[in-house]
Amino acid sequence: MKSIELLWAPWRVEYIKGKKPRGCVLCSKTKDRGGDILYRSKYSFVVLNKYPYNSGHLMVFPKRHLKDIDGLSGNEMADLINSLKLSIRALKKGFGPHGFNIGMNIGRVAGAGIAGHLHIHVVPRWNGDTNFMPVLAETRVIPEHLKSTYLRLKEYF
Repeated sequence: MKSIELLWAPWRVEYIKGKKPRGCVLCSKTKDRGGDILYRSKYSFVVLNKYPYNSGHLMVFPKRHLKDIDGLSGNEMADLINSLKLSIRALKKGFGPHGFNIGMNIGRVAGAGIAGHLHIHVVPRWNGDTNFMPVLAETRVIPEHLKSTYLRLKEYF
């Protein structure tokens, strides 16, 4: 039987249980304050995750505030997947990961920290990228500042 690899991120509870800003945090990102948007298309955005699991952790989300995938039009769905494809390509060029975790948590019970606005997580992964720090010390090791990650990836969009 194959063993299951776990990606632990106990530091994210700080966001999940912490005080939330008023309104939708993703909708507020669409106002392009200080360069946190890596890519914008007709129907979607790509941004860095403020609380990353790994360096380069991106979120792809529709411009329209929708809580689940059923509300997307065909054009919005195609555009969202194209933005996901561009995100993977940019991460491959900028970071050279060995693989990716890609997923959606739809609804709070499914783990969605931003339950009201549909989004796709794109987490680059490397062989041996997890270590003892998150488990024993409840400390994450993100070796690059978010601004540096933004600058590294922006050119590939």
